[in-house]
Order: sequence, then C-alpha cells, then structure tokens
Amino acid sequence: MAPTPPPTTPSGISPAGPATGSSGRATRTVPAAQLRVQRVRPAYRQVADELRAQIVGGTLAAGERLPNEADLARAFGVSRSTVREALRVLASQHLVETLRGVQGGSFVASPDPAQVVEDMGGALGVLVMTPQLRLHDLLEARLLLEPSAARLAAQRADAETVEAIHTAAGAPRDPRDPSGFVGHLDFHTTVLMATGNLMITMMGQPANDVLRTRLRRVGVEAAEWDRVDEWHRVIAGHIAAGEGEAAEEAMRDHLIALRPLYERDGLWTEDPLGR
Repeated sequence: MAPTPPPTTPSGISPAGPATGSSGRATRTVPAAQLRVQRVRPAYRQVADELRAQIVGGTLAAGERLPNEADLARAFGVSRSTVREALRVLASQHLVETLRGVQGGSFVASPDPAQVVEDMGGALGVLVMTPQLRLHDLLEARLLLEPSAARLAAQRADAETVEAIHTAAGAPRDPRDPSGFVGHLDFHTTVLMATGNLMITMMGQPANDVLRTRLRRVGVEAAEWDRVDEWHRVIAGHIAAGEGEAAEEAMRDHLIALRPLYERDGLWTEDPLGR
C-alpha cells in the first residue's frame, strides 16, 4: 500500500493571509479552521499501521518471519529506511522481534499483556511528574476502578483466587521494605486480577506501579500501614464471602482513607525508588 499523497490546497483558497488576484483585488481569505484538510501520517507510520493490522488480525501469525526489508519496501512502494523505521515502531510495541545472524530476521511476536502494563506504568511515571497528569488524576481514576473490581472479584473469585487474595492481604512484611508498601499494592493487583477481566487489570495496574515507585515510604508511620493491613483483611473477607456490595464499599472507603497519605506534603517524590 503506497503512502497517501500530501493533500493539496483547494483551488482558489488561500489557507493563510489575504491573497491578491490578477486584477489586483484581494481574494476572500478562508479561516484555517474551516479547511477540511486531513493531515498525512508519515510513510513509516502508515507501513507500521498496515503491518500492525495484519498482526493483530491474525493474518501474520506469532513466530512468522516477515519478508526482508527489500521485499517489504517493494511491496509498500517505499524506501528500505522507511521500512526499517516502521519495524522499529512495531518492535517498541513488542509486536515484532528482530534476530541477528544467519537464521535471523524480523519475526512476529505475540503481544505480552504484562509488558504492555509495564510500558504504561513507565509512561505514567513520567507524565505524573509533569503538569499534564496530576497525582489527583491517578487517585481519582483508582477510586472509580478498584471498588467495582472488588465487587466483581467477590462475584467471580473461585477458591484458589480467594486463597491468593487472603495470602496477599496477610503477607508478612519484607525486611527490605518495613512499611509493607509493596505488599500492599500487590494486594490491590491481586484484586484487579481476581475480576478475571484483563482490561480492568491493564487499566488499574499502571496507576499502582506509579504509586509504588513515587511515594516516599520512609515518611509514613508504621501505625498507618497497620491500618492499611486491617482494611485489606476486611476487603478480603467480603470477597471470600461473595459479598460484592460490601467489598465494593469497603474498597471505596479504604481508598478515600488513603488519599491524605498520598497527598501529604513531602511524601510524593521524583525518585523512582520511592526514597
């Protein structure tokens, strides 16, 4: 598929500033906002889009070797450098893996949800330190998502999943992390996974990853973490009993109670290790 040619300006329309016709009179200027001009994506992005569509659509199966750069360039009517850049985009999205050597080449990779979640968490970690994304935004999104996840977990969790939730709620604190903060977020991750809905897990886990790495844990009193432990045991009990409404309410109350801790001055850090 050849790249879309650049859009042309309609005849007689000046996209910016007054123009003068052959008679010396100024022609009508059309405001740029009224011009329905479609921005053209770079050629390498168009190639990446087409290959991505074939990968996620199953036309190109996981493990399948892609044609070499020269063949792809001919197929798309672009240069080899354009193909190379398109493959870099797909590799960054973990859809293509390039191997070196005699048996090397570019191969279709199977998308890994865990890798996608990790990438999203990394991106959020960068954005949350800018004015574009605030801590408040993360906490608000979490408050909308996790109570509903607790309800679903109570409705769907089997005996094995309930045991995992109890284990996460009662996990002993790691000596390397006396606060137990990592374990606390593992509990929330376990609840998300207990919904059986991958999309819910992928939406909630990146926010938890940011909170895991950006809270200055040494500034939190042990008694506060003890209260968090108790909340988790209560939520786990409701989930185990299949009490969806109670699990949802308890999770909501828990997250509301946590907000002052995250918003307290001096506890939010730019150190990715949360020191």
